[in-house]
Amino acid sequence: MRDRSADRADCYLNNSSYKNDVNYTLEMCRWVMRPIGIWSFVYNRISRLEKLVSIVMMTMCFSDLLFSIIPPGHYLIFVEKNMYVTVKLLGPLGFCVSSLIKYLYLILKGNVFKSCIIHVERDWQTVVDERYRQIMLRQSSISRQLITLCAIFLYSGGMSYHTIMPFVSKPKMRSNVTLKPLIYPGYDTFFDSQASPTYEIIFSMHCFSGFIKYSITTAAYSLAATFVTHICGQVQIQIARLENLVENIKENTRLNPVAVIVHEHVEILRFSKNVEEALREICLTEIVESTFILCVLEYYCLLEWQNSDVVAIFTYFMLLISFTFNISIFCYIGELLTEQCSKIGPAVYEINWYNLPSKKAHDLVLLSVISNYPPKLTAGKIFTLSLNTFSSVMQSSVIYLNLLRTVMT
Repeated sequence: MRDRSADRADCYLNNSSYKNDVNYTLEMCRWVMRPIGIWSFVYNRISRLEKLVSIVMMTMCFSDLLFSIIPPGHYLIFVEKNMYVTVKLLGPLGFCVSSLIKYLYLILKGNVFKSCIIHVERDWQTVVDERYRQIMLRQSSISRQLITLCAIFLYSGGMSYHTIMPFVSKPKMRSNVTLKPLIYPGYDTFFDSQASPTYEIIFSMHCFSGFIKYSITTAAYSLAATFVTHICGQVQIQIARLENLVENIKENTRLNPVAVIVHEHVEILRFSKNVEEALREICLTEIVESTFILCVLEYYCLLEWQNSDVVAIFTYFMLLISFTFNISIFCYIGELLTEQCSKIGPAVYEINWYNLPSKKAHDLVLLSVISNYPPKLTAGKIFTLSLNTFSSVMQSSVIYLNLLRTVMT
C-alpha cells in the first residue's frame, strides 16, 4: 500500500481535519497563555485588537509582578533583621523573581516559539494517512493530560497559599494588635497597608500575582509538553514507515521511500533543535528555581512542624508536592524526547533490510548511526533534562536544606 503522507516531499497536501487537529493540539497552550498576554507573541494569526489586548494584559502582569517584588525586596534587604523572617520571605520572593525571568524569556523567544508552532501546523496539514493522524492525536492527548496535571498541582497548591493560608494560620501580632495577613510584607514603608481599602487592594494584587506566576510556569510546561510529544508522534510515524519500507520499495512507488524517511528524520532533528533553543533558558531557570524552592519548602515544613501550625504545614506540603511533581514532569519530558528519538536506530535494524537491494540497505546505515545521537532538551546547555537530573535536583535540595538548618541553628 502506498504511503500517501510521503508526498510531503513533493507537494503540500491538506488534511481536511487539520484545523480541528491543530486546535486540539494547541488548545491548552492557548488557554494558559492568553490571560497573561503571551499567546499573541507565539502565534502568527492574531488580529490587531488581540495584540492590543495582549499588550495591555502584559503591562498589567509586569506591573503586578514588580509590585510583589520591589517593596518586599526593599523590606528584605534594608529593614528586616530577623533571620527566620528573612528565610521565610526568600522562598516567595525568589519564586516571584524566577517567574519574572521566565516571563521575559517567553516573550523574547516569541519568534522561535512561533516558528515551532508553524512547524506543528504544517505537520498536521500534510498528514493524510489516517494511521499516522491517529498517532499524532494520541500524542496530543498525552500532552493535554500532562498539562492538566501540572496546572492542577500548581494552581491548587499555589492559590491556596495566597488565599487560604493567610487567614487560617496563626495570626501575627504587633503592639498587641492583630495584623491583617499579607503574603508579602514591606508596604508600610510607603503607606499604611492595614488601612481600608489599601489592604484590600494589596491583597487582591497579591492574589492576582499568584495567578500570573503559576500561569507563567504552566505556560512553560505546556509549550515543552506540546512540542516534545509532537516530536514523539513524528518519530513513531517514521518507525511505522520503516516497518512498511520493504513493501513500499517492492511496489515501485513514485517517490523513493528511503529518501522520504531520511527527509522527515532531518525535519524532526531540525524541529528538535528549534525546541531546545526556545526552551533552554527557561529550563535552566526552572532547574535553579526548583532546587531553591524545594529546599526552602522543606525547611518551612520543618519550621511549621515545630510551631504546630497545621494549616501552614499542610499548605507548604502541598506546595512541596506540586513543585516536586512538576519538575519531575519537566525532566520526564526531556527523557521522553531522547528515548523516543533513539528508537529509530533499533527500528532500522529490526526491519527485513536483508530483503532490500544492497544500495537501499546501505542508505539506512547513516540513519541508524545518526539515531545514536538523539536530540536532548537541555537547561542552558549545562544540564540535560532527564530522570537523572530530577534525582540530582532532589539530592541538591536536601543538601542545601541541611546547610540551611546548620546556618540557622
